[in-house]
Amino acid sequence: MWKVVYIAHSKAIAKKIEQQLARAGVLVKIRPFGNEAISLQFEVLVPESEIEEAQEVLNALV
Repeated sequence: MWKVVYIAHSKAIAKKIEQQLARAGVLVKIRPFGNEAISLQFEVLVPESEIEEAQEVLNALV
């Protein structure tokens, strides 16, 4: 099951996070939050089994 680990405030930020997680070997996908046609926020999702690794990568980005 996929779980949200981050909500980005732009598609560009979501893509950067997606790239960093993928480089670390984490499966990742992004999807618009709310209405896809006008969405200004994007969810970053990872498999439930990879949440801890994803959090480590996200913490290193801050």
